[in-house]
Amino acid sequence: MEQRVIELFNQSIEAKMSAGEALVYPIVGSASLMVEALLSDCRIFTCGNGLSATLASTLSYLLLNQYRIERPGFAAFCLSSDTVVETGLSQQANFTEIYSRQLRALSRSGDILVLFSANSNASNLVQATQTAHDREMTVIAFTGPGDNNISALLTGEDVEVRVDTPDAYRIQEIQLLSVFTLCELIELHLFGG
Repeated sequence: MEQRVIELFNQSIEAKMSAGEALVYPIVGSASLMVEALLSDCRIFTCGNGLSATLASTLSYLLLNQYRIERPGFAAFCLSSDTVVETGLSQQANFTEIYSRQLRALSRSGDILVLFSANSNASNLVQATQTAHDREMTVIAFTGPGDNNISALLTGEDVEVRVDTPDAYRIQEIQLLSVFTLCELIELHLFGG
């Protein structure tokens, strides 16, 4: 058992080291897009399913509150965090539309959608991407290798932060580190330090 713990930690470290170099430019690009949007008084919307919803919620929380620097909050909304809205929409409308319906009601041109997926290729995330483009939003997609339907919809103005490992849990570990890195870059750019 003890050896397995060490192996799992080593696998996690190796996966992060491998992904780190590949994700530098997508993470820096994402931070730049978000800074530009925030300076233009635009908003950040996040979403994801299952464990990926916790990543979406974490990013929204860190933007709304703070990461390392005490600062004013940024306009960030997690579309995955209101269970009443989610369950109600999935009953009355369609699961595919639980995020896109919210985006149609709340978003405007120039806003950013940050979505999280770990190989799920979920129809509601695909629909959210399409709706974001219809609303003239930029999409930042944190994906895994199985998220080809989402990837296919991304335009040259969007950013894909793709973790190329088949293990969904490793993908989410790396995505969480990417969220922290993204928040640090945003705060450094806007407030120095």
